[in-house]
Amino acid sequence: MEQLSNRVIEQPAGAGQASEARHVVRPAHNGPNLTPRAIAKAEIFAEGDYVVYPTHGVGRVERIAVEEIAGHRLELIHITFEENRMTLRVPVPKARTAGLRKLATRKLFDEAMTILRGRARVKRTMWSRRAQEYEAKINSGDPLAIAEVVRDLHRNAGQPDQSFSERQIYEAAMDRLGAELGALDKTDKQAAIIKLTDFLNAA
Repeated sequence: MEQLSNRVIEQPAGAGQASEARHVVRPAHNGPNLTPRAIAKAEIFAEGDYVVYPTHGVGRVERIAVEEIAGHRLELIHITFEENRMTLRVPVPKARTAGLRKLATRKLFDEAMTILRGRARVKRTMWSRRAQEYEAKINSGDPLAIAEVVRDLHRNAGQPDQSFSERQIYEAAMDRLGAELGALDKTDKQAAIIKLTDFLNAA
């Protein structure tokens, strides 16, 4: 039972019970040097909530239901990610250790915006190592860590062009940050990304 309840189940959005689900064991965090943001002890999820799952970003709780899997009854949180048409089913007892959380508070996101305005802190290490660290920050789901990636890789007009891989990581971080800001502002992700970009360019 414990082994099964540690698993997060992924399947294409809209797939029925007969569809083959993929069982994926998720670590509590990604990257050996990255400490994930502490999750509130009494975080309770409800149908309709927008939530953040570390490796997939912003999704919405479709329903919470008890289901039988491999002979065991588990209470599962069904989370849909419309953009990549995927549904994630997370056992309620393992939601915190899987990194599932509600949207950041406005205060926390204001801290992320302050980080965006800060000075870039680029380490003097090989790009491959920095890229791994940036990806770990993105997959942590922590808006403060993701803001650091955006800040460090942002280029204003007149500055040297980014490499292709830098641009990819920058866009992935901006996408994650924009999705969460859009959900907070009750607007779409693209509008939120424009807001973030304008904010960066005005710094």
